[in-house]
Amino acid sequence: MKEKLIVGLDGVEPGDRALTHAKRLSKLIGDCTIELVYVIEWSPYSFQTPEENALRHKRRELEIKTAMDRVITPALEALKKEGYLANGRVLHGDVAELLNSVAVKEKAEQIIVARSKESGFAAKLFGSVTAKLVMGADVPVTVVN
Repeated sequence: MKEKLIVGLDGVEPGDRALTHAKRLSKLIGDCTIELVYVIEWSPYSFQTPEENALRHKRRELEIKTAMDRVITPALEALKKEGYLANGRVLHGDVAELLNSVAVKEKAEQIIVARSKESGFAAKLFGSVTAKLVMGADVPVTVVN
């Protein structure tokens, strides 16, 4: 049975570290697929005007396309060029919840993310995405420093 690793990408250097680790694990495992996931965060605490709500769906679709074009597609092309089996997707919502739900749906062996440098008031109030994922995931989580 083909094993699956879920990799949380963020489009910047920490996501690259997570992907590098996933590639190393994939080689050790052998028959493995790397599932790339980029999540566009959505906060239920933001308030929008009626005009913003009218444009919300169109803006969401544009954000997903942009993330796919700038982050997922180039990463997939590079992985496939190096001989890895890989898939990718862009989702919109709560990062920790969506990474976990993809891992459960795909019956993944683990989720791989990189530690963020989130700090300040928001991190204290809501906690970091990594901490939420580690505490609430249904599969093992590897946090790359």
